[in-house]
Formats: sequence, structure tokens, C-alpha cells
Amino acid sequence: MTEILRLAQALIACRSVTPIDDGAMGVVEDFLKPYGFRIERLRFGVVENLYARIGTGSPHLCFAGHVDVVPPGDEAAWTSPPFEPALRGGKLYGRGASDMKAAVAAFLGAGVDFLRDNPAPSGSLSYLVTGDEEAESIDGTAKVVGVLKERGEKPDYCIVGEPTAPSFAGETIKNGRRGNLSAVITLHGTQGHSAYPQLADNPVPKMLALLQRLNDTPLDGGTEHFEPSRLVLTGIDTGNAAYNVIPAKVTARVNIRFNDRHSGKGLSEWLEKMCRESGARHELKIYSGTEPFVTEDPAFAARVSRAAQAVTGRAPVLSTAGGTSDARFIRALCPVLELGPSGATAHKVDENIALDDLEALHGIYLNIIEDFLCKP
Repeated sequence: MTEILRLAQALIACRSVTPIDDGAMGVVEDFLKPYGFRIERLRFGVVENLYARIGTGSPHLCFAGHVDVVPPGDEAAWTSPPFEPALRGGKLYGRGASDMKAAVAAFLGAGVDFLRDNPAPSGSLSYLVTGDEEAESIDGTAKVVGVLKERGEKPDYCIVGEPTAPSFAGETIKNGRRGNLSAVITLHGTQGHSAYPQLADNPVPKMLALLQRLNDTPLDGGTEHFEPSRLVLTGIDTGNAAYNVIPAKVTARVNIRFNDRHSGKGLSEWLEKMCRESGARHELKIYSGTEPFVTEDPAFAARVSRAAQAVTGRAPVLSTAGGTSDARFIRALCPVLELGPSGATAHKVDENIALDDLEALHGIYLNIIEDFLCKP
């Protein structure tokens, strides 16, 4: 565990606020290089990515993750500097400790430990590490997956080390993700003096009525694998600082997390219909993030669950809740599951991971590697 802890600390010490690398990929490369991995640095735009593989046979097991992090926010609010890893009370603190540099350290360390005992595995072990997960996700995993598809290199299975658990490592396995769609709605009216509203066309009441309809309309009751789809109102703005002016337009933002009863196209058409029924001249801009997916491979999920239960003593829960992850790109290559630490402090001030969780993750990942590469 000392080696893995040092690796996690070295990664946290890199100020790799997306899309800046600040040496994080070099830390990963230097750790893997002595063990015979074929290592590729894949740079797209300003984003650094790394793909490392050892072995050429099947089964081919891949671990995926990211070393970019969100900004630390107010650094003065941190108990210790966010990019100076600190140990306190049995926890490792620093930006990225939970999401997800510690998990990267755990699965890299598990692979190296396996290779020390199995220097010539019959199958293949690979790592896909990106620096573009926390922002646009354009020049990271999506591009690397494209490269692998072009050359016909497809893992048989992939584990993503995203923080998936509410409380402790191995508690939850994500076997899918909801779809994600964001939209900006603009309703137009006619500007005027608030003392003479009859001479203007105020778009604000129309927007409020539209947003109330959107908020109150149930999208569905959930499906076999997913909770009900939900639309959330995230902003409204007139750009008007004056008290006595009726604005010419009003803009609102909404976000929809949706299950497999819907598609981005279908929800876009529904939003367009609702906007037309508002009676106002409107504009609708759609920013579609991803479609929902489920990894329907019970045998794969069962093997990963057993690997986790052997360490934690509890059977993990399968879940599709939460936000998006790079698993949405990897599913185009192979079956993918996500298993990682608690996400309770992810993106927060004083982000941390319990050292017990770090050790448990290492054990779970090592169990997975041994199961898939020793017992294909």
C-alpha cells in the first residue's frame, strides 16, 4: 500500500485542472514503464491521453480513468492546499483524491502487483487514462476509443474507476448511465415601460407558465434499469437590471436526465412543442450530452461483484443513477462497468479518500485482474 499511496500523492500533486496535464501522464507512464507495458501518449488538441497495454492475447481486460480534475475553488477554504496531498485522520486529502486519482493509483498498482507474480499472462491488461473527462470530453476517451476502433483493438471488458459509491469502496457498481440533455429556451416579447404594460408584450409571464408546465409534466415512471426521467430548471435571466422596464426577452436553462424510454431527439422535439404552445416567439438551443445505456452482461457483473464482495464482505448494488462518465464512449468498444470509491467529497473543498477505501480498491481491482486473466 505504501507504493500505491505514494502514486496517489504524486498524481494529486499535479495541478491537472482540466485540460491541463501538469505532468500527471508522466507520473502514470513512469510507474508502468518498468513492467513491460507498450505505452502510447495520444495527444489531441491540448489534451494528453495515455494508452498502455501488456500482452496480445485474450481475454483483454482494460481499466479506464482520468487524471484531470475540476478547479479547487477558494483555496483559502481548504484545510490544506488542494494540490499538496495531506494525510489526516486516516484519509488522503487533495483535489482528485476521490475523483479519481486515487482509483487510478489503485488499479495501476493492482496491475503491477499481478504482473510481479504473473510476468507473462496469457491474456492482456491495458489502461486508458485521459485528461479530458471533467470538461468537454471531446479530445479524451472519445478520441482514444476512435483510435482503438480504427485499428481493431477492442478489449473484452472494461472497468472504469469513477467514484460510484455513496459510502465506501465497492458498495455500488454502475452498470449503465442515464442520458443527459441540456437546453436554452428564449422567449421574445416587446420591451416597454412598466407603467404602461398594455403597450408592451411581457415575455416573463409566458416563460414562467412554460417552465411550470415543464416542471410539472412527468416524463415517465422509470424502467427496469433506470429511475424516472427528470427535468430540472437550472436558470432564468432577462438581462434586465432596471425596475421600470419590461424586458424584450427572457432566457431559461433546463437539464434533463433521462432513461431508456427516451432519446435526445425525442426530448428535443417535445421541448420544441412545449415552446410553440407558449404562444411566444421562441428560440430553442439543444445541447445533447449522451444517450442512456445499460451493460446487459450478467456474467460480467457477477464476476466483478464477487471480486468486490470478497474484499468488503457485502454484495455490491447495481445502479444506473448519477451523472455521466467516459463509460458512455467505452461502451462502443466492449462491455463496461464502473466501480470506485465513495463520491461523497468529490468536487468539494477538502476532497478526500479514506485510506481503508484505497486499500479496498486495490484489493478489488487485483481480484478482478486475477479472475479474468487467470481464469478466462
